[in-house]
Amino acid sequence: MACVNAGAHAIGFVMYPQSARYVSPERASELAKLLPPDLVPVLLFVNASLHEVQAACEAVPNALLQFHGDESPSECDRLAQAVQRPYWRAARIPTDNNASFDLVKFAQDYSNAQAILLDAHVDGYGGGGKTFNWSQLPPNVNAHLVLSGGLTPANVTDGIRQLRPKALSLAVDVSSGVELEGQKGLKDARKILEFVAAVKAADAIE
Repeated sequence: MACVNAGAHAIGFVMYPQSARYVSPERASELAKLLPPDLVPVLLFVNASLHEVQAACEAVPNALLQFHGDESPSECDRLAQAVQRPYWRAARIPTDNNASFDLVKFAQDYSNAQAILLDAHVDGYGGGGKTFNWSQLPPNVNAHLVLSGGLTPANVTDGIRQLRPKALSLAVDVSSGVELEGQKGLKDARKILEFVAAVKAADAIE
């Protein structure tokens, strides 16, 4: 409800059982019913089966899908088409400045994705709270981007300023950056308010 009151446009539910932020489809259903109709629920999957995706979608109607594992373009398309939902595809960007990652090709490969979510590559899947070097991204990406990975109220404005000119549009995604200190998975309502305020301030800058 802190996210709703702060003015978030979407709220994610982690469907990956190995995550500290995991919620069951049943719990996600209960929480999603509290959301206003204009706020989008997002279901995050990591290498999930069709059955798992279908069960989550039945529990949370009208949710957007986010694929954060090793899913190929055809696998993402197959799962999304089976439940008739749009999807985002997470790109795991190396934190090593010497490592190469072709974001333009990645966006082309996943051209059916509604957006490409940019997250720092960490061991395991997501939730590492690490940033990557934003300046290493190409100057022009023909895709809608979602910036994630280590964002906080302190750095999100700078991230928006740097990446907004590079994409068709830009959204931001936060998890660890608005959690209670040392308590992974537990959100801090004050940090949520500060984060959304910083995003709104960045949006006001042309």
